[in-house]
Amino acid sequence: MIPFVDLRAAHAEVADEILQGFDRVLRDTAFVQGPDVAAFEEEFAQFSGVPHCVGVGNGTDAIELALRAAGVPAGSEVVLPANTFVATAEAVVRAGLRPVLADCDDHLLLDPAAAAAAVGPDTSAVIPVHLYGQQAAMGALYELAERRGLVVMEDAAQSQGSAQEGRPPVGLASTSFYPGKNIGAYGEAGAVLTGSAELARAVRLLSSHGSEVKYRHETLGFNSRLDTLQAVVLRAKLKRLADWNEARRAAADRYGKLLSGIAGVRLPATAPGNLHVWHLYVIRVPERDKVLAGLQEAGVQAQIHYPVPVHLQPAFRDLGHGPGDFPVAEAAAGEILSLPMHPHLTAGQQEQVAETLDEVLRRL
Repeated sequence: MIPFVDLRAAHAEVADEILQGFDRVLRDTAFVQGPDVAAFEEEFAQFSGVPHCVGVGNGTDAIELALRAAGVPAGSEVVLPANTFVATAEAVVRAGLRPVLADCDDHLLLDPAAAAAAVGPDTSAVIPVHLYGQQAAMGALYELAERRGLVVMEDAAQSQGSAQEGRPPVGLASTSFYPGKNIGAYGEAGAVLTGSAELARAVRLLSSHGSEVKYRHETLGFNSRLDTLQAVVLRAKLKRLADWNEARRAAADRYGKLLSGIAGVRLPATAPGNLHVWHLYVIRVPERDKVLAGLQEAGVQAQIHYPVPVHLQPAFRDLGHGPGDFPVAEAAAGEILSLPMHPHLTAGQQEQVAETLDEVLRRL
């Protein structure tokens, strides 16, 4: 069995440090907003090259909190890609806004031209999603935002440690620390990153019942704070994240060599100027569902990210879209296949994945 991710191997590297941290939290009973939360926020902000980080309960809350903190007007429109996890659109709705979808480019990231075409008189924000481990075309998207007066809120849940040449500084971004992410908690956790002290304060206020001083509530917020025990986990893993990302890049290079000669396989590509962190290694194959079944039957735990674009999800039927509206995203949804990818993936395991994939495709 070749696991899609190997959380056991990751835990083995950090187990002693985490247990010591848990003992410290339990001894001090610092369960909510303990010192480890502030320490992680400072460390992750520094790692990300952003002045401010606010830890929150999960990645979906992070998107909603960022949009609310930025003052995106209620009822206005937010442009986002059709090819994303549903949480991106879900958080927009939860923030009292309306998702407006746009198609993706060849890298399956938000297409700046499609995003520009989707902007209308009621559009107030755009959400580029840095999917699979690399960033969307931020130069073009920031130019669009400046031209049309839009808030840019980056969904960076899959791109922790990525970089892009010549891009503007991060103004506002969200991330998720779901266990399978490049840096994952042992449960739910997330964060908002920003270059603005004012926005950071607003996020912190909203995520703690609108209160900075106990029993004084400046605004209507809700409860979405980073758990102290999760902060302990994230601090231990953050020390290893750069090395783990480098291991992912090495694994991606190895996959490229192993799969390049297999008929029917379309390999992923890194967009010019991007430093990829390979949260996912997503190929495209014909008869994807049959290929997936064949791999899983042989013990290769491949997955699909994501089989149904947002506009075809029943929960978003009120957007009024149907098949054919976003052809690039729809074509990809029927072909994409995520192969096992994590920093502890061995060369032998990758060779087995490649051999199995070749055998399955030959049987089609």
